[in-house]
Amino acid sequence: MSDIQPFKGYVPNPDYAEQVASLPYDVLSSAEARTIAEKNPHSFLHVVKPEIDLPEETDVHSEKVYLKGAENLEKLIVNEDLIRCKKECFYIYRQQMGHIVQTGLVAGASVEEYDNNIIKKHEFTRKEKEDDRVRHVNTLNANTGPVFLTYHHRDDIDAVVKEITSGDPYVDFTADDDIKHTLWIVEDDNICGKIQKLFSEIPALYVADGHHRSAAASRVHAMRKSGNSNHTGYESYNYFLSVIFPDNQLYVMDYNRVLKDLNGLSSDEFMDKIKSVFDVKELSVPDAQEAKPTKRTEFAMFFNNKWYRLNVKDGLVPENDPVKSLDVAILQDKILGPVLGIDDPRTNNRIDFIGGIRGLKELERRCNLDCKVGFALYPTGMDQLMDIADAGEVMPPKSTWFEPKLRSGMVVRMLD
Repeated sequence: MSDIQPFKGYVPNPDYAEQVASLPYDVLSSAEARTIAEKNPHSFLHVVKPEIDLPEETDVHSEKVYLKGAENLEKLIVNEDLIRCKKECFYIYRQQMGHIVQTGLVAGASVEEYDNNIIKKHEFTRKEKEDDRVRHVNTLNANTGPVFLTYHHRDDIDAVVKEITSGDPYVDFTADDDIKHTLWIVEDDNICGKIQKLFSEIPALYVADGHHRSAAASRVHAMRKSGNSNHTGYESYNYFLSVIFPDNQLYVMDYNRVLKDLNGLSSDEFMDKIKSVFDVKELSVPDAQEAKPTKRTEFAMFFNNKWYRLNVKDGLVPENDPVKSLDVAILQDKILGPVLGIDDPRTNNRIDFIGGIRGLKELERRCNLDCKVGFALYPTGMDQLMDIADAGEVMPPKSTWFEPKLRSGMVVRMLD
């Protein structure tokens, strides 16, 4: 079953919703966030990137940063930029980016189910990033950024969501990046009960994005449980803020790689290594986007100012292994590791990653600026993500890039 709970969330004042809602903390640098929010006192960036309101030399992991975040959250509440719902509710959050539309349920997801792998993961986490989120959640006493969950879509849940979204939304705005954000508040107890019952029939949820936030929720839960002699299991810290989308609505983009050197190889030696793994065809494309791979096990490579189409040679893909058959794993196992010496792409500073939203022109630009070769990949599929999570395995780092990004501050969940 999937145990989800309604809650008394804080939502933006409709008059300021566009100014309040912000990009998530981990897609902006401190400098970028400072520039965006400096003339916008309503911005939720003051909560999720509170270092922007302290001197630039401030250590972003110092205690004063987290305390500033708590102060800024309280200020948004006192100034009624954020308004608390009067009763426990679910929320429906829709995003539209061009022809891409995804509509998810905002709910409290169960920490116990996360700990018991009923909410399934597909990535490793890094302790320092977990520590940061634990301190942020615990100091602010709030989930300020949602975990992006998914499930195998069901027609009966789609029908309930369609009924809710046929009514007037609570807020509806288009952000400056042309992505539309719409929020409905579900106050009807009967509808909330129906949603809970339907989700109780779903055997598992999957973390699509937000592994550090969900891991932090687990750690905060353990801390608070151990410190509460009257723990009942019904406390708010037993759940964490999530937006739960059906798998057939999600848009996964390519996550591409650029390398700063050829690991001591000459151009000819490097091409010989490439041709031992791939069938290679030089492309003549007037626009970089035309080089995009069109299917799994097909890659595009930009090298010496030329685009190449790479197709994996027969027999080199382990079809029965859900991890090693991923395109990101094939590239890592056949080229990046053995040929280019990228032992750990998480920590090696000779590799960089370019999210698909930035396009292949950005890959070209980096190769002309400070890199020697770039690889464009076909996007990882939701079926692959779920298969790997079901098998209890993990993906290589930087395997998926989801768009559009969930805005922080659309719904805030307190842990009191």
